[in-house]
Amino acid sequence: MNIPGQNNQDAAPPAVADAIPGLRGAPVRTPVRASQTSGDLSQWPALAGRLLSRQLWIELYGLPGYSLTLGGQSAQGFAASPRDPRPVDPEAGRLVLGGRFTLAGHSLEAVAPDDPWNRPSPNRAFAVELHGFQWLPSVMLQEERGAREALRLTLAWATTFSRWSPFAWSPAILARRTFNLACAARRMGQVATEAERLKLADLLARQARQLLRPPSSLAEQATSLTAVAVAGCTLAGKSGVGLRRTALHRLTAALGRTVLSDGSHASRSPEAGMELLLDLLTLSDVLGQVSEPTPEPVRRAIQRLTRALRIHALPDGRLATLQGGGPSTAARVAAARAHDDAVHPSSLSGSAGGIVRIQSPLLTVIADTAGPARGPWSGAACAQPMALEILCGKDRLVTGCGWTPQALDRQGLRLPPGHSTLTLGESTIAEPLGGWKAEVMGPRLIGPPLHVEVNHRDGEAAVWLEAEHDGWAARFGLLHQRRLYLDQKLDELRAEERLHPSPGHREAARPIAAPYAVRFQLEPGVQASLARDRRSILLRGHSGRGWWFRTDGPDVAIEPSVHVDEGLTRRSLQIVVRGSARTDAETKIRWKLSPAGAGSDPS
Repeated sequence: MNIPGQNNQDAAPPAVADAIPGLRGAPVRTPVRASQTSGDLSQWPALAGRLLSRQLWIELYGLPGYSLTLGGQSAQGFAASPRDPRPVDPEAGRLVLGGRFTLAGHSLEAVAPDDPWNRPSPNRAFAVELHGFQWLPSVMLQEERGAREALRLTLAWATTFSRWSPFAWSPAILARRTFNLACAARRMGQVATEAERLKLADLLARQARQLLRPPSSLAEQATSLTAVAVAGCTLAGKSGVGLRRTALHRLTAALGRTVLSDGSHASRSPEAGMELLLDLLTLSDVLGQVSEPTPEPVRRAIQRLTRALRIHALPDGRLATLQGGGPSTAARVAAARAHDDAVHPSSLSGSAGGIVRIQSPLLTVIADTAGPARGPWSGAACAQPMALEILCGKDRLVTGCGWTPQALDRQGLRLPPGHSTLTLGESTIAEPLGGWKAEVMGPRLIGPPLHVEVNHRDGEAAVWLEAEHDGWAARFGLLHQRRLYLDQKLDELRAEERLHPSPGHREAARPIAAPYAVRFQLEPGVQASLARDRRSILLRGHSGRGWWFRTDGPDVAIEPSVHVDEGLTRRSLQIVVRGSARTDAETKIRWKLSPAGAGSDPS
């Protein structure tokens, strides 16, 4: 697929033998083989339907006169200035004024009067942020000079991409560009000529109208309609009113599908939920500017998303990194919580979207106790049942490899070895679509439904959490149960991984044994030292405080791993406990985490 503004000439390097798929340069002793779900015939009707409909819209929107249908009533100007609460780095804007665009960890030089629109981008992630106008908020902080440069770059984009194209006008990129442009349009109009101001207003209106048309997926609709509503509040006159009313009417149903009753996002990604909350807060603010009340469905969605964010925001100020959601930044999370006067999340326990949080004064444990999202919601889902994150104070010690959709070439990190959970055999329980299927359907996660049973009990100065899933039952006839016991007085976490035969999967022939690997991915920068007893590992986070990890597993090792941070890959470490489990008997692996300095510390 050719992407405007992206260099497609670099070939992908060959895969490393015995490596996690997509995890380049990080060999593992237990590789993961494909589950062969790609041959599932049930996918073909959806693939055929999506392929035909996509081709239909490409043919229709690509017609020479199609742009005329986006005209509508002329937009005369701007009525409001939406305030996006997201923090902005002014340095990035200063670099743009100097001709350097730094996005998704890469840079591109385009010194005025040149622009970045007719030259190759470093990679796809850069091109997505470039065409989504993610550079615009920081440029607008540069006062009048920034507003003039933003206007120049926007009008240059309109000249190059005035006609619809599959990449630059794709729903996800178009929604982000429309939102960012709406937030900056009024200030840009103040430094524009009359002709430029009218052209800018018309450009915003046309893009908003396109967002009201197919083919955005269910997972994109709430974000797209919020962007249209924000643009409708920004534009003055009947054009803006019409867009606003249409978008708010449709947004009710979209939010009902996207925001679940417990406040979680339907994709189960904490970051996706927070980003939608930030968009809705912007919409609520700009509705007040045009003297309109916030609709009750929008207000209710804000309240629910805020409740979930209290669970998902951790003591280090960032988010739990599960189901394709990144940790974000402490400043961004604080901005999303600025309107919330409830108790600080560091004192909370509970669950939202199948993500359970338990804690003691020093330990915070996050556990994924539900199956990954399915269908159109699974574009960023991860096949990592019972994944864990553990914070000791504000030190995030145990985490995942940090995969998000920005790291498209690291799809293997969505599989069990990419997080802190158990892998059984050389297999996975699901896998992302790849190749031409991913281009048609997106990188959805494909696999059988995952059934998870959860038991959560609070006692006197202790918390029990047990979760069991059947992801390995079809292949090995085994259920995986993870038992956690958090002693709130001692700040000690004791755990047991239990593999036992599934009552409903005894009839098929099974291998007599299967190798297992229990991984604990460590945050980059965490130090790990193996004690002489070969069963204990001393962990030290950024604060320098020590914690002992102990296990009775037969083979314990500290191995290299990787961690994806905003699309860039960093080196990290992982603790791996290996052994072999019989498929006709019970296997238990115990481990615990406790503060260093006690009299029982190993030598």
